[in-house]
This record gives sequence, structure tokens and C-alpha cells, in this order.
Amino acid sequence: MLKQLNLRPFAIALLVAGAVWMAGASGRAAAAEAVASQGQELTDAVAVLDLWVEEQRAHRGLPGLALGVVLGDELVWSQGYGVADLESREPMTPQSVLRIGSVTKLFTATAILQLRDAGKLRLDDPVVTYLPWFHIESPFEDAPAITVRHLLTHTSGLPRESAYPYWSDHEFPTLDQIRQALPGQVAIYPPSTHYKYSNLGIALLGAIVAQVSGQPYEEFVAERIFAPLGMTSTSARPDATLRARMATGYGRRLADGSREILPYYETRALAPAANIVSNLEDLARFAALQFSEGPAGGARILAGSTLREMHRPQWLNASWTSGRGLGFAVRRRDGRTVVYHGGWVAGNRTHLLTVPSEKIAVIAITNADDGSPSFFARRVYDLLAPVLRAMAAPKPQAKVAVDTARWQRYLGRYTDPWGWEYQVMIRGDQLLLYEHSYPPEDTPQGGLTFLEPVSQDTFRMGDGELVVFEFDGEGAESKVVRIRRRYDYIFPIGADQHVPNSAAEGRDDH
Repeated sequence: MLKQLNLRPFAIALLVAGAVWMAGASGRAAAAEAVASQGQELTDAVAVLDLWVEEQRAHRGLPGLALGVVLGDELVWSQGYGVADLESREPMTPQSVLRIGSVTKLFTATAILQLRDAGKLRLDDPVVTYLPWFHIESPFEDAPAITVRHLLTHTSGLPRESAYPYWSDHEFPTLDQIRQALPGQVAIYPPSTHYKYSNLGIALLGAIVAQVSGQPYEEFVAERIFAPLGMTSTSARPDATLRARMATGYGRRLADGSREILPYYETRALAPAANIVSNLEDLARFAALQFSEGPAGGARILAGSTLREMHRPQWLNASWTSGRGLGFAVRRRDGRTVVYHGGWVAGNRTHLLTVPSEKIAVIAITNADDGSPSFFARRVYDLLAPVLRAMAAPKPQAKVAVDTARWQRYLGRYTDPWGWEYQVMIRGDQLLLYEHSYPPEDTPQGGLTFLEPVSQDTFRMGDGELVVFEFDGEGAESKVVRIRRRYDYIFPIGADQHVPNSAAEGRDDH
């Protein structure tokens, strides 16, 4: 069961957030004490980060910004900067509610995978299987059917939007209106040939969720995602109470320094692509979900295997450094795989950055069109991730007690039944197996396999499989008669040693 983010880190987050808007020294002191409880190195890094973020916010004239970092299943640091509303001066905090824009798409993808895992749909089924009315003109005669997977990965070839000017007039279509307009639209590409971002495609996924589950999209995600994760400030259809808590969204800074207030609007059938409101603390719970393992159950709304599937590249861009998972964008950055998504709607911008291999996530939210949350998320990660890696690193395990003097008996040359030769060597405190290649490897290291002790005479190779030295007896004068590597054998080279002339002969006693 997914462990809920415990109260201690969230209490820390509340204290740290207070440092930004509390003018007195007491607020800063409380924040410093809270972060210090996580470790001196994190305290020092956060002190630098705090100065830099405030400087950036002032330079850019941003109204408000909130940042948070998740390590495993805990929100280990969060902080608000500036204000949620310029007129009232209400502070921006990790509890401030904002629209998350296209980060909504991650919840829609999660809903689809929940239904897939329940056996209610298949990702490679055509969309028309679940939406019989789905039809769009295609100029591509040999194009395959558009599938659920195509919609999840933005490789359907569909236009970016339904055929209405809703980003101009904020009059968003109903599902019936999308359905009516579809036959008059034309596919841009054949499926599986290009990455093309499509809000229309995600709206169709939301319609599939409703059709397959038998309940409205907004209700499904509330019951199956938000409630189990404890996301109490999150909704795809915010009521008046939640909307009253929302930060004010602002347009870009104009030449005179002013900003236009941007109105709230419902996105109707585009809700699965853009309508969710949430806050940093709730998004931290969703981020922590990404690092869970094992089968689904309780608050763990998806199995670990499904989450890993969502994070894996399903579509690779031509650069081979970025692509799409199931819902997520995926990118290689500094030798690590970053799984992420951004969102932007009506002066509200959000970025969720995760590195699953490290179980680290960074969340950035802002209430300005020019807030660039992805910029802040990357810089927070770059500064704090080394500290977090050290915090999360497993303690070194005690080495297996082995008789290294016995290793001297392993040394020498070996061969397999087909004449390929090997050599067992010792370098420092490490046992090595060198494989002679024909032609030789390009580098000296190419033929080396490091053998990690497991028990006496048993070692593990880098690929996880075993090497076992087998002796002709138990005494001090016993000699190695063969080495079992995985399920095959190699034999000492020497006049008194018998090397089988067939693989079958080498396995007679097994």
C-alpha cells in the first residue's frame, strides 16, 4: 500500500513556506529550524536556493511562486514566494490552489491505465471501439486506425484542437459539439508517424474514461485518483468553495510593470486536457505515487509495473534524447531519464519533473503567464538532487566473509569445449575473469568481468548471474576442476585436465 506522505515532512513544508511572507526574523528562524531537521547539507543548499529564487522572482516581477521537492514518499521541502493575489497580498504557499493546465493530462492517462489494468479496455484497440461515433477525414489511404495508445502518446496525427476558437473566446465545446465537428476536420499525419500534441486527442481519452467506466470523467478521477491519494484540494470540476481558494492568475508583465488579471473559465469537454485545479501539496502526493512499487491496492492506485510502463518511452523523437511515455514526456538529461509534464492555462503555470531512478520529484507552480516553472524546477533539481541522493543512498552492506587466500587456487587459464580461452586474475581485492576475444576487444576493459563474492567459491557477475568454482575435493590440496558460468562450464587448461569435446559431455552429471 502506498504510504501517505507523513505529517512530519508536511509540517516542515508549512513552516518553511512561512519564511517567505513573514517579515520578522521569527518566520525565517522557524523555516531554518524545520529544514535543519532534514540535515545540515539540505539546510545549506536550501539557504542558497532561497536567496536565488527570491532574486529571480524580484527580477522577473513575478507575483507568486511555490516550489516543492519529493524524495520517495515524502515532501521533504516546500516553500512559497511572493503573493497569490497582488491586491490582497495574500501569500503564495504550498497550499495555494491553482489551475494546473495540461498536467491534467497525467491524471487522464492514469485513469485510462486504471481501466486497462481492470481489463475494461486495451491500449491498442481502435478509438472507435469505445467511441463508435469517432470519425475524422484522413487523406492517408493506408493509414491504420487511431488507437488509445496513439492518443496517450500524441502520435494519432489528429489536429491539436477541436474546430472551435476556444482559446480566443474561452467558449469551450461540449462533447456533442466535438462530435459534430469531427467529420469536418482532417487528420494532419497518419498515426505512428509523427509526434503532434493534441488537446483534442486527450479530450477523446476523457470521453473513453466516461464511456467505459459508466460515470462522468470528473467523478471518476475524483473517486479513483484524488480521494485514494488524499488530494483534498484537487478537482476537475471545482466548486465555489475551492474556486474561492484559488490564486489569481496574471498575464505577462507589461512594459509599465502591470499585469492583466486573467479570468477563470471552464473547459467543458476539454476538461481531461486542462481543467484540474490543485496545489503543491496534493501534487506531491501524486508525484510520490510515481515511485511506488508492487501491486495496486489501497492508496496505491496503480501497480508499480504500470507506472514504469507509463514512464518508458513509447515514442522516440528523431533526436533519440526525448520522446513520449503514456501521458508523460520523457527526456534524457545529464545521463538520467527525466519524466515530466508542464501545464499552462489562464495565468496559471505548473511543472512536474520526476527522476524515477532516484525517486526524486520537483514541483513548481506560479500564477503568471511568464512564470517559467520548468526553469525553476530544473534549477531546484540541479541544486538539491545531489544532497537528496546522499540522503537516500543505502548504507554500505558488510562485505561477504570470504577466504581470499582460497582465490589463489582459482588463478590460471581456462577454456570452453570450443577452444575459447579465459583467465582468472586478482587485482587488488577484486577477482576478475578475462575473456580472450578473436579479434581482441577494442579496449583492455572490454574483456573483463568483475566477480562479486556471494559465498565461498560462488560469485555474481555484473549481469546478476552466478559463477561457481567447483573443486575435486575438500582438502587444502584440492584443485578447481571446472567453473560453472550461468549454466555452462569452462575448464582449467593443463595436461592433467580433461576438457569435454562437446557441450553435452560437459553436462552429463546434471
